[in-house]
Order: sequence, then structure tokens, then C-alpha cells
Amino acid sequence: MHVLFTICGRAGSKGVKNKNLKTFIDVPLVYLSLSAIQLYMERHADVSADVVLNTDSKELISLVQAQKAVPVSVIMRDESLAGDTVPKVAVITNCLVTMEKEKGTAYDVVVDLDNTSPLRTAGDVAHAIEKLTENPETYDVVFSVTSCRRNPYFNMVEERDGYYCTSKDAVFTARQQAPAVYDMNASIYAYSPRALREKDAETYFKSRCGIIMMKDTAVLDIDSEEDFELMQVLAAYFYRNYPAYDEVYQNAKQLAACKAKG
Repeated sequence: MHVLFTICGRAGSKGVKNKNLKTFIDVPLVYLSLSAIQLYMERHADVSADVVLNTDSKELISLVQAQKAVPVSVIMRDESLAGDTVPKVAVITNCLVTMEKEKGTAYDVVVDLDNTSPLRTAGDVAHAIEKLTENPETYDVVFSVTSCRRNPYFNMVEERDGYYCTSKDAVFTARQQAPAVYDMNASIYAYSPRALREKDAETYFKSRCGIIMMKDTAVLDIDSEEDFELMQVLAAYFYRNYPAYDEVYQNAKQLAACKAKG
């Protein structure tokens, strides 16, 4: 099996200044994604992989290339793909097309690891890849989710004609009666290369989607300075108490140490 891992990050950020360049508990935030990839590859000798960074940030390129343990190709993001409203799937598709041409190879799965949701394990990555590749006729994408803290059928409301009511038209007296819903935690996405070429980026997640459950880390992704600070507090707890998370962090520290020595 041949996997393409993508890491995407634009220069700057409206919610968190220079988010993709930030240090997260003493390691560059992006190294946590590189660490998860490296640990996955170490445990799957039958898998070959390429890793690509798609960005318009020269600083992020330098940061990623400063470590030598995980070879990373670079795609300078075209201005047409750098806008706030561009679907990320369009960027992932650009990664696929560019890397297939550059490497002269075809990929069996494309896996995007989002820097804004760094609390993941190598097992989580493996789970997403396995679910997609074992069900190629069923899913166009498999993405990670957590249990939902609120339910639009029961305790989420929206404004209608000046009043507020439940988002979904339904009558339930207990949350347990409502249909199960999930939070996309924006951590792992395993894509079918075929579907990336064929489906519309803007409606990609409207059909043929599968999920894997990940541990609820309370903050879904880093979208504000408060999220960033809180995520570090939560991460420190996870690293102390859950070995599968800590090994990703410790491995990221090794990447950072090698960068410093270099």
C-alpha cells in the first residue's frame, strides 16, 4: 500500500497569530503531526509513504525541513488556493495531483493530519487508514470524530423569525432519545484518491463518509488563543496519563532535539 500524507498550513491566522509556527509544550506544533506519521510508518513495514507540506509560508517550510527524520516534499500553495473560503479538499486534491506527477506513482489513500488538532495517536491514524482501505467501495473519506456534547435534536437552538427553537424539528424529553450525532474533531481525514479526483470539493462531505471515534479531548481544534492555551493544559494531562499520546509527544521532542543539533 502506498500512502500520501498531507500537512497543510497557511501563513498567518485570524484566530491564532502564526498558529502553524507556534510551539506546543516545548515542541513545534507541526512536529506532532510528523511524529504521528513516523510512528505509524515504523509499525507498518508493508506500507510505503510520501509526506507533503502544502503551504504559502516560507517559515513553516524551514521549520518542517529543519528536522531530517521525516522527509517532506513541499508544494508552494497557489494563490488561488489560499483564500479563506477555499475548501480544504481542493488543497488536498492539489497535493495528490502534484505528488503523483512528481513521484511518478499512484497512491492508495491520502491522509491529511490537521495541525489544529494535535492530540492523536499512531493507532488513530492506522484506524482511519484501515477503515477506508478495507471498504473502498463504501467510503470516499473516513474522518475522525468524538462524542457530541450537544445535540441539535435536543439542546441546540437557532433563531427563526425572532424566536429561538431547537435546530432540528423533533420532540424528545431526554437526550438519550435523540438520534446520535458526533463532533468532527478535525484531526484525521483518510481520502480515496479516486473520489478526490471525481467529487466536488464543496460538497465532498455530503455523501459516502465513514467515521472513526477518537477520545474526547474537550477542545476540538485550535481556533483561538484561548483554545491554544487550554489545549496545552489538556495535552499535558493526556501525556501524563495515556502512553499512546505521550509517545507521539516524546517522539516529537526527539524530532525537535535533532533539529536543534542540526
